[in-house]
Amino acid sequence: MNRPSGAALLLSQIGSHVSAEFARRLAPLDLRPAHVGILRVLAFRPGLNQQELASAIGAVPSRVVRLLDELSERGLVERRRSATDRRNHELHLSPAASDRLAEVRKVVSEHDQALVTGLSAEELETLLTLLGKLAESQGISPAGHPGYRGQ
Repeated sequence: MNRPSGAALLLSQIGSHVSAEFARRLAPLDLRPAHVGILRVLAFRPGLNQQELASAIGAVPSRVVRLLDELSERGLVERRRSATDRRNHELHLSPAASDRLAEVRKVVSEHDQALVTGLSAEELETLLTLLGKLAESQGISPAGHPGYRGQ
């Protein structure tokens, strides 16, 4: 029997650290990582309905409803009655969301830079290539995130 490489444990530890640190950095903006993911999807795909959004991010619809309610309460997402199907609501970012997304982009940039600060440009390129291969081999989509699966 082969000895484990330790890669799974190390990736788990790094992933946990990165997630916790990102959440900490977002807290002053009154956002959580799951909120940011939804804002990101809606910035690129305005007009999705809740079911389409849930599918796009790999989340259960009940989780998406709660997250959308929270974003709506913060004035960042609007539900608009569909012009083509009155039974559906389309999701759009509010005008206030663009300012908040600019703040989020700054946090993301600082977070990313802090994480890779010890790597050379060549090492970073290698890391990204290898992580991309791992993600692809595991069927991990860049749009989804395991954090969306929880209730």
